Amino acid sequence: MSTEDNINENETPSQPEVAADVSSAPAAGNAAAGMVANLMHLKESNPKVFFGGIGALALLLLIMMFSGGSDKKLPVYQSKPLVVGQSYVLKSPNTYDQNATIRLVSVPGSMAAYDDTEENDRDGACKHMAQNTPVKLTQSQVDTTDKNVIWAEVEIMAEGECQGRKAWTSGINLQ
Repeated sequence: MSTEDNINENETPSQPEVAADVSSAPAAGNAAAGMVANLMHLKESNPKVFFGGIGALALLLLIMMFSGGSDKKLPVYQSKPLVVGQSYVLKSPNTYDQNATIRLVSVPGSMAAYDDTEENDRDGACKHMAQNTPVKLTQSQVDTTDKNVIWAEVEIMAEGECQGRKAWTSGINLQ
């Protein structure tokens, strides 16, 4: 049996090539319509191949979505042990902006609850300190809700109106 014998009567042995003019939009639309027509003809004439191709594309998409990646762990900030009485500087590891300020609060754990929409809260004395402000650690406390968060009470050592005042900040801000 030869390959000519395996061809059905309604199938042609070779498809004529269609040259598409890429410079015109109607030619591109005709090419897309021709491709859709060819796919619909394949669906009608050989549905196993048509749906098998769709399944293969879906399988490739799933393989691409669920494969790859790496086993590297994300970098985690390593906090240093805080020593009471030692001098530190305020520096936030969460910003690259040198003009960013560090929030100081009067009660440990109230960092997430503050609202600085009031004028005196934004401009209030010693509530927002500049980066690299020298401080001295007076006491530390582990957060009651998250054992990884340490609150530090600091005494401001910088010259000015805030010198000697005490306030709380997250221990991650001390370096």
